[in-house]
Amino acid sequence: MRPLRLGLLAAIAFVLTLSTMGPARAQSEDVSGIDTSDGGRIEVVQVNGLIDPANADLIKTSIKNAERDGATAVVFQMDASGAVDVDMNDLYDAFTNAKVPVTVWVGPSGGGARGAAALLARSADYAAVASGATLGAVDPIRYDDPSFTMDVPLKTVDAEAHTLIEFIGSLEQSPLKLKTMKVVELDGKQVRQPAGEVHFHKLTLGAQLAHTLDSPWVAYFLFVVGLALIVFEFFTAGVGIAGAVGAVALLGGCFGFSHLPAQPWAIALLVIGVFGMAIDVQAGGLGAWTFIGGIALTIGSIFLYGGSSRLDPKWWVLLFVIGGTVVFMLSGMTAMIRSRFSTPTIGREELVGELGEAAADVAPDGVVRIREALWKARTNRATPIHAGDTVRVVSIEGLTLEVEPETGGAIDYRERRRRS
Repeated sequence: MRPLRLGLLAAIAFVLTLSTMGPARAQSEDVSGIDTSDGGRIEVVQVNGLIDPANADLIKTSIKNAERDGATAVVFQMDASGAVDVDMNDLYDAFTNAKVPVTVWVGPSGGGARGAAALLARSADYAAVASGATLGAVDPIRYDDPSFTMDVPLKTVDAEAHTLIEFIGSLEQSPLKLKTMKVVELDGKQVRQPAGEVHFHKLTLGAQLAHTLDSPWVAYFLFVVGLALIVFEFFTAGVGIAGAVGAVALLGGCFGFSHLPAQPWAIALLVIGVFGMAIDVQAGGLGAWTFIGGIALTIGSIFLYGGSSRLDPKWWVLLFVIGGTVVFMLSGMTAMIRSRFSTPTIGREELVGELGEAAADVAPDGVVRIREALWKARTNRATPIHAGDTVRVVSIEGLTLEVEPETGGAIDYRERRRRS
């Protein structure tokens, strides 16, 4: 089952890799090829996805740093939605009471702003929308509390800017009248370029990871996969890799749930669903617990999140997770167990007296390899066994082999059997 274990590990690594793509810290760089000898400084801040604690901190910190550095303006490039686990009153005050002009460009094309992001866009000193992007409804502002409202003045956003550079240029004709562009000669032609330094900022590596874990579908996926891997580790005589990966995935899912309106009873149904199906896996056949577990997993998945329906995972995510879990439990797990406990001998008692090798330290518990099969093993504390040492099976208790070193054991297995 090594390919299955590696495949599950790769799936989780893929999700986490997507979350951390990009620079390890907020970048600050000049636009390539632009003369920045005159003009002010413009801070461009990318805000994507839910307005969660990570994005809220990015917004407030960027404004504070722009004030400190005397920036000409802050431009928030928004492709974002509603807020979760954020004090919107505090964020709104930081956004509207800044000592530096705060502007918003909703883009690029195909993006949009709604909920809390739309509220911020319509509260900015100046805002524009890219062609092909949308400025959606403000309500609900908070996706974890759809009843939350704010009685604040909202401006009409009717400007359009196809690109970020075009938006920066439009600040000169806006009511702000900022000096943001200059005319230079390039290849015999006069072109407009930003008059000063343009610095780009995004979430740091750690904040990006936290932001990704706050995504509803990622938290849900990691939680269920974590449960499945822990069950897998329970049934296999491995060295804990699947269990460790499962624990990390489970912690990631719980971290996301801590910022999302995950309903405790639905989380309990997810746990019952996975471990319920594991009961029939242990029993070795399809039974009532398979159906109970499947129903519990489905109901818990569909009704996992309270608040706005915008937090609900898409149907294809639900189908992938629920279907994948059921197939894994009924097919992958049962095949693994058949492979795990099938031996070329008739009856496990014939293993008594067999020689094998310690796959890991047995001190006093560990894993041994007997006839090319891995078994959980235990030895006398007075005779610890190191990985690679030859072992002899002296008895079997349940699914655990009692083993001793080939020589020097506390009691020879023949003598133990005679005494018994």
